[in-house]
This record gives sequence, structure tokens and C-alpha cells, in this order.
Amino acid sequence: MISLEQVQLLETKVAKAIEYVQKVTEENSALISERAGLLSKLEANQKRLDELEVLVMRFKEDQGRIEGGIIAALDRLSQFEEAFENSLKEKTVTKKPAKTAKQEAPAAREEANSVCANPVSAKEFFEISKPISEEKKENNSKKENADDDEAELDIF
Repeated sequence: MISLEQVQLLETKVAKAIEYVQKVTEENSALISERAGLLSKLEANQKRLDELEVLVMRFKEDQGRIEGGIIAALDRLSQFEEAFENSLKEKTVTKKPAKTAKQEAPAAREEANSVCANPVSAKEFFEISKPISEEKKENNSKKENADDDEAELDIF
């Protein structure tokens, strides 16, 4: 038969098992609530990550536009410089014959002042910049002809 000691041992083991199940149930519920909190944080962080990715894409697009604008402005500035240099060359070619060194300095100052005093409008700039390529072609052909003439002279 079953003895009293065996029943008491069984009772203590059942009590320990009940305590262990309660403890594990509490830990399980704590882990479930912690998991829920972590999932909500994950969702919030994922939303923030998506927002930041959108901002990065916009930044890259804006940066590309800015770079394009800077390059276009530099190209326009180069065209303006070329047009300005060509107009100065044309003015010096159409000037009177050579002057003495004393006469050249005041004349150069007057020319620089007249060029600075007469700014080029945007419309004039773009009208001037279009034929620049044609002028370059003409200048190149003139240089080639001049080089041919000089080459002929070098032979003799």
C-alpha cells in the first residue's frame, strides 16, 4: 500500500510543479509583452528608415540638379569669356596702326574702361555666343592658311 510518506512526497512535488508552472507562465507573459513592445519599436524604426531613405533620394536628386546647374553656369561663363575675348580681339584688330609705348598704356586703359562701362545683356551674350563656333572655324582656317604661307617662306 501507499504510505503516508509517499503521499506527502507526492504533495510536495505537486506543489513545486505548480509553483514552477506559475513562474514559467509569468515569465512567458512578460516575454510576450516585451516582444509586443519590441515589435512596435521595430515598426517605428522601419517607418523612420523609410522616411530617411526618401530624404536621401530627394537629397541625391537635388544634388544632381545643383551639379547640373553649376555645370551649366560654368559653361555659360566659359562662353561669355570666349565671347568677351573675341570681342576684345576684334577691337584690337580694327584699331589704328601701332602706337608708341607711352601712347599704348592710356589707350589700353580707355579700352578697358569702355569695355567695362558697356556690359553685355543676356540677349546680346547669347547672340554673340552662337557665332563663336563659326568664328573659331574661320580663325582656324585663317591660321592654317597663315601656317601654309609661313611654311612656303621657310623653304626659300
